[in-house]
Amino acid sequence: MIPREDRLDLLLADADERRPVLDEGLPDDTAQRAPRPRKARDANHWRRTDADRNDLTLQRWAVIAPEGREGDRMLEAIQPLVALREAEQGSPARVYRVPHGMDAKRSADFRRDIYWSEEVAEEDRPLYLMMLGDLHHTSVELQHALANDALAGRVHFADGAGETDLAGYAAYAEKVVRYAQRGTPEASPELLFYAAPDGSAATVAGKLRLVGPSVATSMEAHARGKLPAAAVREISAGSVDDLLAGGGGARPSVLLSVSHGLGAPRRGWRREEDAWRRQGALVIAHDEILDAERLRGQAFLPGGMWFYLACLGAGTPAESVYHAWLSQLAQEDRYGGSLKAVLHSLPASGNRPFVAALPQAALANPAGPLAVIGHVDLAWTYGFSGTRSLSESKKSRIYRPLEVLVRGSRAGIALEALMEFYRGANDDLAQSYQREADARVAGRADPTDRADRAHLWMLRNDLRGYVLLGD
Repeated sequence: MIPREDRLDLLLADADERRPVLDEGLPDDTAQRAPRPRKARDANHWRRTDADRNDLTLQRWAVIAPEGREGDRMLEAIQPLVALREAEQGSPARVYRVPHGMDAKRSADFRRDIYWSEEVAEEDRPLYLMMLGDLHHTSVELQHALANDALAGRVHFADGAGETDLAGYAAYAEKVVRYAQRGTPEASPELLFYAAPDGSAATVAGKLRLVGPSVATSMEAHARGKLPAAAVREISAGSVDDLLAGGGGARPSVLLSVSHGLGAPRRGWRREEDAWRRQGALVIAHDEILDAERLRGQAFLPGGMWFYLACLGAGTPAESVYHAWLSQLAQEDRYGGSLKAVLHSLPASGNRPFVAALPQAALANPAGPLAVIGHVDLAWTYGFSGTRSLSESKKSRIYRPLEVLVRGSRAGIALEALMEFYRGANDDLAQSYQREADARVAGRADPTDRADRAHLWMLRNDLRGYVLLGD
């Protein structure tokens, strides 16, 4: 299916037929009815802005763990990783303990009163933060709150019953320490690209606007000696086996994959445990799903980095930023049952938020990647599309983080390259509301373009949903 310029495309497939939930997309003017976002803090206070961001002796590293015995056990399980970072920075790692389920206000209070405490010397304030726990332990609201001030990643591992898997924590810590101390025989990584060949409008848009242009730019830069990759390669895979083979080489690789993430069945998940196990899995075709169970024990991106672009690929939040808007559209009953199917994949009242099982399996795998960047909400094609013309490629938003990773920087710096675009969109959106308010006070006509504002709202929220899993 050819993507249309006037449609909003979603990277979500249902768990019944494994086909796109919004195959026809939504008219772009529906975004004009989206609610005004909460005010976000834009300032960025980098520690030692004149210094190498990769140097922990200057930038510092710390841990955020949930309060209680469960948090204690998580800290014990990753102790080898803590010891590694302490040796790298030449000082003890600060450990922050936080209550479960912090909302946006409490997260902002933590950032202001604890993270920015005047009792902490500026040279000791950590730029890098590793959060431990699932999204109901250390909330994604806290991760978002800290994203403008720090480079925050998260690790969590759970068993099939949703209980903390300490063996997964220990396996991840051992893998990071092993690669840090032993390195790899290869000096440079491969840069890999993959778009699921399901023929849907969303994945075709991903191929046309993101993967294709990124491959072309990468190959040109590589040919000129400007990209320190061993090779640039696009994976052609119509099955799970083909994808695992394409990403299973011994050389550490950086992979961008674009696909639908597996959502709920049309009538919703029968059990919450089913969502924990399968939601966010990578949909290649209706009968080819790369989920956590399929990935376990398989070499895939060993020692590498994975930018996994799909709905709910990193996790499912307690509250989707799109819920109110989509609920309103669903009540109008103008778009069939597709919107209600989308809502089934969003958290129901009383259900807990969770990190997706697929990246958990990848990170716990001794022959898997060191970090995954993924989406913790619905992922749209806005992240790599123009705001004035949706058919325009804005691949640089996603390509820049890949380039950062290929050059050997830490994963947090790669995510920050993406968040710079988020802050730009957030500022443009705030200015639109300010111009409207100024005109109202002055008795002038509203000068803002509501269609432009709607596109900015979609872009801002699409970019904000990306988080780092891993350290």
